[in-house]
Amino acid sequence: MPFFAAQHSLFRAYDIRGSRQYFTDDFVQALGYAFAHLYHVQQDSDNKKNIVVIGYDVRRDSDVIAQNLATILIQCGLQVIQLGLITTPMMVFWAEQYQGHGIIVTASHSARDVLGIKWLVNHQSPSVEEIQMLYQQVIHQQLIERSLDNSMLEKSGLPKDGLQETGFEITDFQKVIVKEDNQIGYKALSTPRYVVHNPISNQQMFLSPEQVAAHYIDAIVQVFKALYPHDNQSFLTKLDLVVVIDCMHGATSHIAPQLFDRFCHRVITLNDTPNGDFPAGNPDPTEPHRLKQLQQSVINHQADIGIAFDGDGDRLMIVDNTGKVVTPDHLLYLLAKVILTERPVACTQLQSPPQILFDIKCSHHLPKLLTKLGAEPIISKTGSSLMRQQMQDSAGQIVFAGELSGHFIFNDSRFIVYDDAIYAALRLLHWLAADNSSSLNPTTNLANIIYQLPNIVSSADHYLPLPVNASTDCSIIEQLTRLCVYLQQLIKVTAPLPTQAEYQVLSTCQRTLCSCSIKSLPISIEQAKDLLPIGTTLSCIDGVRLDFAHGFGVIRQSNTSHNLTARFAGDSMAHLQDIQAKFAALCRPFDKNLAAQIVAISPQ
Repeated sequence: MPFFAAQHSLFRAYDIRGSRQYFTDDFVQALGYAFAHLYHVQQDSDNKKNIVVIGYDVRRDSDVIAQNLATILIQCGLQVIQLGLITTPMMVFWAEQYQGHGIIVTASHSARDVLGIKWLVNHQSPSVEEIQMLYQQVIHQQLIERSLDNSMLEKSGLPKDGLQETGFEITDFQKVIVKEDNQIGYKALSTPRYVVHNPISNQQMFLSPEQVAAHYIDAIVQVFKALYPHDNQSFLTKLDLVVVIDCMHGATSHIAPQLFDRFCHRVITLNDTPNGDFPAGNPDPTEPHRLKQLQQSVINHQADIGIAFDGDGDRLMIVDNTGKVVTPDHLLYLLAKVILTERPVACTQLQSPPQILFDIKCSHHLPKLLTKLGAEPIISKTGSSLMRQQMQDSAGQIVFAGELSGHFIFNDSRFIVYDDAIYAALRLLHWLAADNSSSLNPTTNLANIIYQLPNIVSSADHYLPLPVNASTDCSIIEQLTRLCVYLQQLIKVTAPLPTQAEYQVLSTCQRTLCSCSIKSLPISIEQAKDLLPIGTTLSCIDGVRLDFAHGFGVIRQSNTSHNLTARFAGDSMAHLQDIQAKFAALCRPFDKNLAAQIVAISPQ
């Protein structure tokens, strides 16, 4: 059996995450050496010692894992700055102060028995391919240690394990970190020579919680001083807002209260003690009914807004002043309006309209709303790390990005280009306060603003078991994609000529038909028009999304679990049910059980 085969499932699309039983001492040690190799590869030409910042969340054992990783990095010649208990965005903020290398031991919003790790290399989150390369590096590290053990066994005359059983060959010429006789170094796989780094005393720095928080808070304060230079009152007196914050016993517990106290007239905090057992429930504000306590507290305190953060502070959910949860679609629109309002000069300097990025699970109304703001809506695959990369590659054209799961990223050169939920919430609060103070109607509140937006009747982001069909090697998503393309081609026999955009969609989605060919399905043109009425748009960049005249639906394969995720929305309950029925009919030829599950999904 290959080394760490059980741990392969931990290496997911965005990070390392899974059950704590897999985070064994041996695995964490091998992972530490793999990280050391990763950061040494990034060594600059001046041979300056690479600096890596390390922090951890509130979960049990996160601090121990962080310390073990730090120890290994130091032994391998890297300089480490220990940040202690922090949010993921705070790790990113501190990494930005140095070379953009950082690690945080966190499982984000997952349950208490889940552990995880996120990291940056040169200011970038890892790609799916880079995460898998790290897993291969972990295996190679273990191979080297096994090879050294076998060498020692040969000298002792004892039998050795055969490396052939691992399923890997040691043939690549690459550097792999090894440990022998308590010394850390590199061993090139094709040569027995070592380069040993001797630990030195100044390779580790511990920053106090006060230092870590103070610099982060000061950087955010400077942002709002620059945003409102003529409004000195916002710094002489606090925002005239009553705010309720639910920290969900996560990593924001030690930073959010003092930061919001700095800006707001009155702050009420819930679940604001760091506790890795999460006694109030999973630190996931998007879970159904998870915001009930916050909603009731907003009503009881007659607050202006309720704010909820997830376990590591990179996801945000909002409750309005009536205690109603603001849908992430509406929140994304509001935050997009914030950035377009607060940086009009920079936006006008762009050669084309500023772009707003949103993920494929967001509602059908959002593109129209963003267009009315003067922005160009851009649909994206789901995944905040994918969106960040797209933003960083856009040369400033994409000024804001958000996704249904509550990740929101500002890209206006004022703060870190990262999904910092605390920062996003403060941007919203300042915009609300400024809009209210300049309004002819000073009683404007969040509920009134939301009321003016189009109504959305939708399901939550729903998880469905991934169907398995032994008769074909095609996934349900591939089969559904082919069917939708085929139906559109049938309709075009009598329909008007497709637009250029529709041609692009078809060329993107078209695939070679295989054993699961849908041409054998007895579908008439009339049935095709009923399933996909003329004017329906199809997107296949991440699963299958269909936009109808009065709603939309999407089914895609999850990047973080062995499930499908589905969301449906309509302008009314009748429209929502019609769209669910259409998706069920599309899926029924391939999996009747999936079709039944789609129909059974309830609205939020």
